[in-house]
Amino acid sequence: MQYVGRFAPSPTGPLHFGSLVAAVASYCEARIHGGKWLLRMEDLDQPRVMAGAADSILSTLEDFGFTWDGEVMYQSQRSAAYTEAFERLQTQNLVYACTCSRKEIADSALQIGLEGKIYPKTCLMSNPLPSNKHAAYRVVTNDALMQFSDEIQGKISQNLATEVGDFVLKRADGFFAYQLAVVVDDSEQGVTHVVRGADLLDSTPRQIYLQQKLGFVTPKYAHVPIATNEQGGKLSKQTLAEPITKNLAEHKLIEALQFLGQNPPATLQNAALDEVWGWALTHWRLPDIPKTRQIHLGQNS
Repeated sequence: MQYVGRFAPSPTGPLHFGSLVAAVASYCEARIHGGKWLLRMEDLDQPRVMAGAADSILSTLEDFGFTWDGEVMYQSQRSAAYTEAFERLQTQNLVYACTCSRKEIADSALQIGLEGKIYPKTCLMSNPLPSNKHAAYRVVTNDALMQFSDEIQGKISQNLATEVGDFVLKRADGFFAYQLAVVVDDSEQGVTHVVRGADLLDSTPRQIYLQQKLGFVTPKYAHVPIATNEQGGKLSKQTLAEPITKNLAEHKLIEALQFLGQNPPATLQNAALDEVWGWALTHWRLPDIPKTRQIHLGQNS
């Protein structure tokens, strides 16, 4: 089976160093295996999308020497595919409507999970639901114990019911949730290997659960450490991460390789961009990536 990897940025702002790290790791893994590297714009959450950000990201990737295979997929154009998968889960009686507000959940939930209070299945046990409220739709997790071996982070085990709860598949505003969309997209694109940031590690069991319920093949996963700022927050638009620019391409690429534990030689500091890529693709080793979920950028300076 041919290796198929992908990079899936969210166009909520320009490309920054944290995104570059994930792009470099996924790209190198795909290319050293003679595989495809696909691009997907995760523009599902339209209220957060910044005008022009998708084109800016594509332009920056080109400036940094990335080449991708095929057409770019845009999640905002994929509603029909998500609807079909959603309806398949409904036919298995795995989906129910939920009209609870965040405050109602906070006030009624007793159990604490990975991401805060766990939804106590209020609407699953209520009949009928209020007719004057917009409903979100949740998936029933039961007592599913999900386990997988991450190629960087090791063995991961998660009980969805006690650590996550019945998570949302479709929001009350009508937008499908990321967890469903990414599963459908990876399957349709034939993705065999997912290399991405460790901020998504705890989401992976949810995605494997949906893959199993939808009859999809589960890719292999490798979650690289995320870059954090001085306050310990993930680099992002929200934390005012500095955009990367073409004039610093060679140096930023070398920094990303250093961050990923690849130890590029000092002689590369004055090398051209294609030389840096040549070294990276010749010496790339996934086992050398630090086996941690996050790295403060100051640790690599």
